[in-house]
Amino acid sequence: MNTIEPKGRDPSPDGAWTLVFLAWLIASASTLGALFLSQVMDIAPCVLCWYQRIFMFPLVFVLPAGLFPFDTRIVRYAFPLTVAGWMIALFHVLVVAGVIPENVSPCAQGIPCKDQQIEWFGFLTIPLLSLIAFSVIGLLLVLTHFKVSK
Repeated sequence: MNTIEPKGRDPSPDGAWTLVFLAWLIASASTLGALFLSQVMDIAPCVLCWYQRIFMFPLVFVLPAGLFPFDTRIVRYAFPLTVAGWMIALFHVLVVAGVIPENVSPCAQGIPCKDQQIEWFGFLTIPLLSLIAFSVIGLLLVLTHFKVSK
């Protein structure tokens, strides 16, 4: 029997499904962590934190939409969100480090972007956690792209 799969869908892409699922887990953990910090611990996010959330939160819904059934085009939809969030997170990390002057950042009103309410192990800040999350999600999506384009 000859079955025709819709274009862009592959029922068994060697390990690509797992990579996208891992990216979803990281996006979900990041989203839950951000909501926990703001809603439970009462740590108000700065403007740059809000921008990073704008790009992280949709990944929680976009990534699983490409998992059931697996859609090889999921990278096309999720990667731009990841890159934009990564660029904002990098900018925020550079503001916190003092490389970029704070007057250049959009945090003129409200919570200052340079102030860090949490610093674990002497170096791990919320913007750095965001940068790491976007980096890992981006890496997983790039690996997914190469697995499905074989």
